[in-house]
Amino acid sequence: MPTLEAFAAAFTKDVVLEASVLPRPITGAADVRSFFEATRAMYDTIAFKHEVNVESRTYLEWEGTFQGHSVAGMTVFTKDTAGLIESIRLYHRPYDMVIAFSTDLAGRLAGKMTVDPFLGSASGGIP
Repeated sequence: MPTLEAFAAAFTKDVVLEASVLPRPITGAADVRSFFEATRAMYDTIAFKHEVNVESRTYLEWEGTFQGHSVAGMTVFTKDTAGLIESIRLYHRPYDMVIAFSTDLAGRLAGKMTVDPFLGSASGGIP
């Protein structure tokens, strides 16, 4: 895997990742990298099936397995005028796999991010 600096070079300073498996967005290349490092280790298999590029957007359709069950989804990258990724939207399906994936992900990301998307306000917990 590339260094954080090399990884971050593909993104705007305030890149935002929103995902159906997260209760709130992730901001910044370091936390986006932590997310992808964790999720990469979670899939039994994953393969990108289709890619479409339209102006400033790239749409990737993917399929895989997680904990022995089929999972699939869509990833959408939005780029700025310089070609840097400014947002990532990641959608998983089916619903039962969204819940299972999110639960596993919360444990894997605990203590590894600048801002933990699974922690609520100062009182803690998910709102």
